[in-house]
Amino acid sequence: MLKATHGDAGHPLKIGDAELPCYVLEDGTRVLTQGGFTGALGMARGGSMIAGMNRLQLFASRKSINPYISDDLAKRFASPIDFITSEGSRAKGFEATLLHDICEAVLRAREAGALQKQQLGIAKKCEILVRGFARVGIVALVDEATGYQRDREKDALAKILEAFIAKELQAWVQTFPTDFYEQMFRLRGLEFSSASVQRPRYFGILTNDIVYKRLAPGVLEALKRVTPRNDEGRPTAKYFQSLTTNVGYPKLKEHLGAVTALMRISKSWNQFLNILNEHYPRLGDTPMLPMDYDQKEDAGTGL
Repeated sequence: MLKATHGDAGHPLKIGDAELPCYVLEDGTRVLTQGGFTGALGMARGGSMIAGMNRLQLFASRKSINPYISDDLAKRFASPIDFITSEGSRAKGFEATLLHDICEAVLRAREAGALQKQQLGIAKKCEILVRGFARVGIVALVDEATGYQRDREKDALAKILEAFIAKELQAWVQTFPTDFYEQMFRLRGLEFSSASVQRPRYFGILTNDIVYKRLAPGVLEALKRVTPRNDEGRPTAKYFQSLTTNVGYPKLKEHLGAVTALMRISKSWNQFLNILNEHYPRLGDTPMLPMDYDQKEDAGTGL
């Protein structure tokens, strides 16, 4: 029997005046309790009048509703999910998205004039519920109510980093085009020489900001962590050598092309940063509104 990893009875999902106890199971299934389903639809709690059928299964079998219920939906209502709540008690529930499905079926039956008078109250409840959530939103609503959203975001970040960060160091190849540095020198008011590869040390800080912080969330921190360093703590390889060849490196090349193009059309470093922040904001930061960037003048020292 599956156990709930998120959710508790004290924090139900609230839609209108309905409160639905909800949980996320250890296999990721989002469930609403059987009692929550019947309560949200305005049905009487308790067992059905037909032995062996739960309340929702019985409702779905009614002649007025059955024509609008798919065979798959009927089977799923006939087989509630047994699970252990986070409080340690046994419970029965259904996948959260089934609430949307049965609401749609009831509303189609009402539109066709097939409902009995005593079922119109359930249709009204369904109308309120459908207005309260969209099908794609029910999962997010359950995740937020149970606290699963935070863990989901951590897992999503881990998957992003796995796609971007290589397990082994890649061979060095020319990656940053000469034009990238030539434009950076121009915008910083420095003289560029193609005969020398020496660049101000603070260019590394600028590159981290305009390139690596904008590739994907957490990528710069991960690159700093996995890139080998010498006894003095200085990197012995370039950050881009730790990017995956199928996702990370191509994304870097694409971003470098865009950044270089923006520098090329900019007349000052401040203007460039304004455009960059608008179109390629630092991931994880609050996007900046277009405004003059008040940057303190520097000569490439002390950073």
